[in-house]
Amino acid sequence: MNHTAWRTCRTRQLAGETVEYDQEYVDARLAGDLGQAVYDRRIELGLSQAELAERAGTTQPQVSRMEGGDTVPTLPLLRHLAKALDSTLNLAIDEGASHATFTPRTAEIRAVRGPRP
Repeated sequence: MNHTAWRTCRTRQLAGETVEYDQEYVDARLAGDLGQAVYDRRIELGLSQAELAERAGTTQPQVSRMEGGDTVPTLPLLRHLAKALDSTLNLAIDEGASHATFTPRTAEIRAVRGPRP
């Protein structure tokens, strides 16, 4: 999808019309969302790409490609990333939309147990 086609779709979507995006666009958006979530959590933990790669059993260039949205990791690597980032990976995938977040494990414990007094 070129930029002009994307702008037309976006304008129609904002006007309340139903818009169908190319599958390539949807896939690229998911890769970008996932990469941003990895980056955000890694920075939150103060890790370098090399440190995250070591924790997750992958390479620094692979982490860089993921964060840049150039590649989508396999399911086993997603599991390793979640563990390496001390988080749970949450993916919401719907037609034309996606959202990826890493929830810190300590936040999950607080949600189950409730806040500390």
